[in-house]
Amino acid sequence: MQNGKKILRKKPPQQVGRMVETVIGCKWSLTILDLVRQGVTRPGAMERSVEGLTAKVLADCLRVHLRYGVLTKQSFPEVPPRVEYHFTDFGHQFVEILKSLENLEKKFLNLSAHKA
Repeated sequence: MQNGKKILRKKPPQQVGRMVETVIGCKWSLTILDLVRQGVTRPGAMERSVEGLTAKVLADCLRVHLRYGVLTKQSFPEVPPRVEYHFTDFGHQFVEILKSLENLEKKFLNLSAHKA
């Protein structure tokens, strides 16, 4: 309370907040985004690169990233069909936030190691 008045609760970003919750809520999201960041852009290659990642879960996760505009899907008219996923401009900005989280994680682990 300030001067006898209650402070109003600050609202989190509505759309981006939901997106972050959804994307981070999927245990494979960060792994998939990291694969795309490393240049692994085809679903089959992604699935082969990560033990335990199934085609269904991968497809669901990619669909979420497409819906929020983090990734874009490029289809090639070939037989067999070829699909690749790439970051949108928004996706590149989102990945920068994830890099910041990775750096924060390293600092946290470093801090925890010194306390032990």
